[in-house]
Amino acid sequence: MKSLVNENFLLESNTALELYNGYAKDLPIVDYHCHIDAKEIAEDINFGNITELWLKGDHYKWRLMRACGIEEKYITGDAPDKEKFMMWAKAVESAFGNPLYHWTCLELSRYFGIDEPLSTLNAEEVWNRTNEILQSGKLSARKIMTDSNVELICTTDDPCDSLIYHEQIKASGFGPAVLPAFRPDNIVDIEKSGFNSYLARLESASGKQINSMNDLKDALSSRLDHFASHGCRLSDHGTEYIWYGEDLSITSDEVLAKKLSSPEAKLSDAELTAFKSDIMLFFAREYAKRKWTMQLHFGCKRNVNTVMLNSAGINCGCDTITGSSDFVTPLTGFMDILNSEGLLPKMIIYSLNPTDNTILDTLCGCYNDGSVPGKIQHGAAWWFNDNLSGMEDQLRSLCAQSPLPCFVGMLTDSRCFLSYTRHEYFRRIFCNYLGTAVERNRFPYDKRILKSIIERVCYTNARDMLAK
Repeated sequence: MKSLVNENFLLESNTALELYNGYAKDLPIVDYHCHIDAKEIAEDINFGNITELWLKGDHYKWRLMRACGIEEKYITGDAPDKEKFMMWAKAVESAFGNPLYHWTCLELSRYFGIDEPLSTLNAEEVWNRTNEILQSGKLSARKIMTDSNVELICTTDDPCDSLIYHEQIKASGFGPAVLPAFRPDNIVDIEKSGFNSYLARLESASGKQINSMNDLKDALSSRLDHFASHGCRLSDHGTEYIWYGEDLSITSDEVLAKKLSSPEAKLSDAELTAFKSDIMLFFAREYAKRKWTMQLHFGCKRNVNTVMLNSAGINCGCDTITGSSDFVTPLTGFMDILNSEGLLPKMIIYSLNPTDNTILDTLCGCYNDGSVPGKIQHGAAWWFNDNLSGMEDQLRSLCAQSPLPCFVGMLTDSRCFLSYTRHEYFRRIFCNYLGTAVERNRFPYDKRILKSIIERVCYTNARDMLAK
């Protein structure tokens, strides 16, 4: 079968090909949002086989396999790894139009030298060849990162994390920087049943007893200091809705006290808004003081399949996009009070719903103040949108409302070490987008300007965001 991944892959003009090869191809990777486990980097783990590396924890692939009628035992169940891989080969044949098909081709080509697309016809050969390379030790966790030209990644870390593995990585002298990113969803989500047990963890990590909102903020401040001492420059928040409002009849202290006295107490929307507004304002003010960038992801309804949640757990591929709602009113209220105080941090805002693209782009423009290029910006096409059409749609909307050279660019949002090829995928799409504009006489063929745009979006903007 003819190779899909070649020099012209996704590049539809000579201009696009020139831009990619001349300016984008060899840029280092700064992956500012991923879910790689720092422990695996610290220990420089080797993977026993391609299933262990490729399919373990990858809910993108799991969703496709289920949709193809493949039994759960071959996905998250106890089937042998080889059988799981063979089932993935069967599923990927059906992935026309899905980025998983392109990603699979890229990963096999770049890391294993296999240029033929995976199918049931060559699955046995691919299984043997990939495993031979993995078992040789040539593709350990660290080797994959250095071979991928990774300069820096930000892992996603809970406030209670000791960050000991980040310390070990730094002490080892490993080339690519591995920095933590602060992800405090467990403390914001007071409505969840595990909140009180999480508070006990936070007390242990911070060495502070928590009986009030002031106590809670003191404990969190100490954890922010801990993260800052380990090079953290970035936070991340994930939520289904934007919770913000002012109701003087309810205080966050009262809501916290209710939860402390009755862990399973059901909280009203008004109580949730009071607590979440206060704690999110606290975080944002702290980020502004520390000159951190705040990421805000919303628009995802998680774990909608209770049967799968109970059998396979969270992050098993049963999340969906929420319909459009009025996020503008609470989000602008939140941002406006911070802006009025002079404490609006740098922000990257993402909605999982692609119909929100233009809304987000216009909202971001309301709070840029000239102090920093792209201070408030629309983040990269995310999760269900990090595909060819999703990226192009996000770029079109962003360009129409914002200065493209200020865009912070791509991220992997992945748990798999092979996902660095998603940066190549984005760079090819991005250069094709620019090349098409030039070919259609919508932008001049000015090499100096085009080179600057590509370098900033694909590398330097992300690098500079995380610089000390």
